[in-house]
Amino acid sequence: MFKVIHQDKKTRARLGEIITPHGKIVTPAFMPVATAGAVKTLSSEELMEMNYKLILANAFHLYLKPGVEIIKKSGGLHRFMNWSRPILTDSGGYQVFSLENTKVTEEGADFHSSLDGSSHFFSPEISIKIQEILGADIIMVFDECLGYPAEYKEAKKSMERTVRWAIRCRKVHKNSRQLLFGIIQGSIYKELRRRAIEELEKINFPGYGIGSLSVGEPEEMMLEVVDSLVPLMPENKPRYLMGVGKPAQILELIKRGIDLFDSSFPTQIARNGSCLTHKGKIIIRDSIFKNDTTPIDEDCSCFVCRNYTRAYLRHLFNAGELLALRLASYHNLFFLNHLMKETRKAIRENRFSSFYSLTKNTLKG
Repeated sequence: MFKVIHQDKKTRARLGEIITPHGKIVTPAFMPVATAGAVKTLSSEELMEMNYKLILANAFHLYLKPGVEIIKKSGGLHRFMNWSRPILTDSGGYQVFSLENTKVTEEGADFHSSLDGSSHFFSPEISIKIQEILGADIIMVFDECLGYPAEYKEAKKSMERTVRWAIRCRKVHKNSRQLLFGIIQGSIYKELRRRAIEELEKINFPGYGIGSLSVGEPEEMMLEVVDSLVPLMPENKPRYLMGVGKPAQILELIKRGIDLFDSSFPTQIARNGSCLTHKGKIIIRDSIFKNDTTPIDEDCSCFVCRNYTRAYLRHLFNAGELLALRLASYHNLFFLNHLMKETRKAIRENRFSSFYSLTKNTLKG
C-alpha cells in the first residue's frame, strides 16, 4: 500500500508511493481541493493535463448536494466527475464542527444545513457509509475538530472522543478497496497528540491525517507540534497534514517528514488575483503590471505563462472576465504541482537540503 522509496540523509524528508485501485501516488504530493466534486473553475481534464495524481473531495458537501444517491446511480464519484485517478474524501468533520449550533454527543453530531437550514445527523457510521458509496480510494475517519485556541481540557475530551469514533469507523468499514486513515487530534498539546497516535496505532490504520493544525495558530507552534509528533508516527505509513497549501509551509513540513497536503489556498488566492511565482506571490491586479508584457512567471512552463502576459491577466481581472479566474487558478495549481515534482527529484538525488535552502525564502505567501 505504501512504501518509502528514499529517505533524505539530513532531514526527515522522504520519497514514497501509495498504491490504490485507481493508480499510484508518488509522495510528497499536494491534493487540489474538489470540495463538491470539482476544483473551482477547472475541469478534471485540466487537472490530468497538469499530471495531478490525487484530488480531495468532501463527503459532507456531496451528501448535502447533490446527494449520495445520484452519485451512486452514476457509478460512484470517479465516474460522476469524470476522474479516473485516485480520490481522497474528507469525512466532513471539519465542516460539521465549523457550523453554528452543532450539537455533539457521544453518538454523533446534529447540525443544520447551511444550504436550506434542514436538520441532519452525522455519526461515524453514517460518515463511513457515505464515503463507501462515494467510492474514494482513501477515506478519513469522522473526527471532532477544534479551532484555535482550545483549552487543554476541551482538547483532551475532543481527542478521546475522536479515538472512540475512529474505533467505530474501523468496525463498520467494509470496502477493502479503500484505505481508511485515522486522524490525530490534540490541538497544540504535544502530550495529547502522543496519546492519540498511540491509541490509533492500536487500531492499526494504514495511514494518518493530522487534524486541527493550520487553523489559526502561529506557524512556529504548528511546526513544534509536527516536530514532536512525526518521530512517534510509523515510518511505513503515509502522513497527511490536513489543510496546508502555502508553498513555503509545504516545504517546511516535507523537511519534517510529512507526505500529503491539501488546501484551497492556491485556487482561492487565484480567484482574488494573486499568483504564485518562483520569486514569491504577486497580486496581478496591481497597477505596476498594467504594461508588463512578461509571463506571470518566466520560469513556469504552464500554458498560461507560455501564451499570456501579466498585462493581459490584469486586464481580464479588471474587466470582470471569468477567464481571469480560470487562468490564474490553472497557473497556481500547475506551479504547485511542479514544485512537488522538483521537490521529489531533489529528495531522490540526495540534494533536498540545498534545494530547501535555495527555495524556501522565495516562496512567500
